[in-house]
Amino acid sequence: MFLDYFALGVLFFVVIFIFYGIIAIHDIPYEIAKKRNHPQQDALHIAGWVSLFTLHAIWPFLWIWATLYREDRGWGFSDSRKRELILEGEVKELIQQVTELSQRLALVENTNTAEFNAEEATKSHSEELK
Repeated sequence: MFLDYFALGVLFFVVIFIFYGIIAIHDIPYEIAKKRNHPQQDALHIAGWVSLFTLHAIWPFLWIWATLYREDRGWGFSDSRKRELILEGEVKELIQQVTELSQRLALVENTNTAEFNAEEATKSHSEELK
């Protein structure tokens, strides 16, 4: 008799545990949306409750919907092209700076070489005169 009641108690415990587990799982996309400051977090929360009635058939889509948005980059699609254009402009500026610096370096080296050659010519001319 004791085992019958024990089995009934375990059965109730398992049913309650699964029930609360399902309710906790349905809220994961909403928690992700809240953490990412998603603009449609209320819709995700309601859709999570609706997913309970569909036996979580739409839950994976809610998870994808919640994870697509990030506050720092938006939806992650259109902003990436803008970021690429900004980086492209910065690379062009850096290439231009490197080119200018290379030209300046070449000019300085040529000036130093010309001065060195002039000094050598003056020294050799003075030595010839002695």
